[in-house]
Amino acid sequence: MARAKLAYQWNLRLVMARHAMFATTDLVPLLAERGVVLSSTQVYRLVTQMPERLSLRTLMALCDIFDCTPNDLIEPVTESRTKRAAAGVVGEAAVSSLKERRPRRAEITKP
Repeated sequence: MARAKLAYQWNLRLVMARHAMFATTDLVPLLAERGVVLSSTQVYRLVTQMPERLSLRTLMALCDIFDCTPNDLIEPVTESRTKRAAAGVVGEAAVSSLKERRPRRAEITKP
């Protein structure tokens, strides 16, 4: 039996776009109003990368700002181990085929 790996999809950028907010810096003062003080760099990372750790205070502030639930921001995704293993084999094959396709140094010969 293949075991499923638990993962998630972070949808903050999508939620922001639905609210016509496209600049990550627009989020800094809105978070600060709710007691979450983050630098513009931290907010940029929060929007563009999948966070490994997220405080509940930050999550609740985002939900308040966008009038959404945590389910709108965090979408659970499962991936079977057999699928991941197959993807790894394909990935290795793709890398080895690229090595075979590297350009060769030109040889100039006189007639």
